[in-house]
Amino acid sequence: MLDTQANLAPPLQEGEDLSLIEDVRLLLGEARTFAQAEVTYQKTRAAYLGAETKSIAVLGVGAAVFVFFALMALVLGAVIAVGTLIGPWLAMVAVPVAILLVALFMGLSARGRVKRMMAILKEKEGSE
Repeated sequence: MLDTQANLAPPLQEGEDLSLIEDVRLLLGEARTFAQAEVTYQKTRAAYLGAETKSIAVLGVGAAVFVFFALMALVLGAVIAVGTLIGPWLAMVAVPVAILLVALFMGLSARGRVKRMMAILKEKEGSE
């Protein structure tokens, strides 16, 4: 940082008045100091934000991987459990079909909601 004290006028004695030029010099020196401090602060904030964003992304990806593994274990467990009832080959077909049916239901539901949302948005655009 620059030493702004070197640019400032000498300290005032009692009863002395500052001239307008000296006031402006003092103000500019303080403004420069403030601007430098603000730039340093914003750089520090940006560095912190970058480091935290990287950490959050790594933790989020790790969590998603573990959720995926947990779901695969659940599917495998379902195949083994149903396999004891209907046989392993039929269970290997039945469990994925059931999962695909649930996914189809969810996808159709999402599509219906998107269509309803678009219809409402178009209706509001027409009324304006």
